[in-house]
Amino acid sequence: MTITSATKTDLTRRRMLAAALAAGVGAAVPISAARQAWAAPTAPGSSQLTLPRPTGPYPVGTVALHLVDTSRPDPVVGPGHHRELMASVWYPACKAEDLPRAPWMTEGALRALLTDAGFSLDPALGPLTAAHVGAPVHHAGHRLPVVVYSHGSGSHRGDHTIMVQELASHGYAVVTVDHTHDTFTEFPDGRVVTPADFPMYPRDFAADLRFLLDCVEGLAAGRNPDVDGKPLPQGLLGALNPQCIGAFGWSKGGTATALTMLADQRVRAGLSIDGPMQPTITADLDRPFMMMTAEFTRAAMPDVAEFWTHLRGWRLDIQADGAIHPSYGDNVTLIPQAGKILGMTDQQIQDMIGTLDRARAVRIQQAYPLAFFDLHLRHRRERLLDGPSTAFPEVKFIP
Repeated sequence: MTITSATKTDLTRRRMLAAALAAGVGAAVPISAARQAWAAPTAPGSSQLTLPRPTGPYPVGTVALHLVDTSRPDPVVGPGHHRELMASVWYPACKAEDLPRAPWMTEGALRALLTDAGFSLDPALGPLTAAHVGAPVHHAGHRLPVVVYSHGSGSHRGDHTIMVQELASHGYAVVTVDHTHDTFTEFPDGRVVTPADFPMYPRDFAADLRFLLDCVEGLAAGRNPDVDGKPLPQGLLGALNPQCIGAFGWSKGGTATALTMLADQRVRAGLSIDGPMQPTITADLDRPFMMMTAEFTRAAMPDVAEFWTHLRGWRLDIQADGAIHPSYGDNVTLIPQAGKILGMTDQQIQDMIGTLDRARAVRIQQAYPLAFFDLHLRHRRERLLDGPSTAFPEVKFIP
């Protein structure tokens, strides 16, 4: 068993992600050139990156949570310290217009991300999300279906905000988490924790997700899981449906999603976004599972092919022509914007995000996860998952 390919991709991506936020810089552009470009003066606000707005009928609200899992020791800090996490809940909101929009990352975490890539850049250049901080929850007479999210190695909980806020705008509560010591995260007291040399495995991510499910149950029962007693948005307590939970993750987070489902029956449906499925998974999974593959395909990765044979319930594997590992995520829109500021060529940008048209990539990552969770959590059947669609001719169904 080897995890070399997945590990190399994710470790390289740690700097890619920071550079993408700073200037769309990766292996295709020398870091020195990026620094020089960012040193040049720009008009106020001209470098602000943006994310596409969600398409759902509801405005989006969000709140950050400071969580401590007292059942697990911290693997890095040492004895007497428990696993400490930052998470966010995203949800359909009301009366949100006058409230501030949440940043893609907190200032401290983003500054650390940029510093890791060698940039001294104002974190204010980072994008804002569509979510309004602390907005009241919109209630439609029923509890909200829940989806939990797991990021990739060396990333952060905002990495798939396009997908997260899309689901929230369509009536889901989405709970995202920073996997401490394999992420850039900031705690309420100002501490910033960056990826450590200590190895964090998919099973560690899965343990975080299972703890997150406990917190979902607590919120559903009217208990505030925030260890600082932070006031929660109006209507959030009691709003979530603990009997209707899905999960998704990207890269290592996709593998963690599968491991979580194997260990915990509370997750009814899972989605892996180009997960390598390493170490090899040999247990059978009898609940719905979907894969959006790009580089970690069944043809290229024996571990992914093996995992596919153990899916005993509803299953689907789709792949968009021209997609590579970062294509299904926020980078597909952030890197081209930043690359334009830097003067990157189209080829340099394609080397980082693939040849899949960026606007089409956004629509794919908005449409297919929503259709999947609608089908398996809400029992709303759409033809989009039945086979190739004329609306998305670049999306192939892999039998």
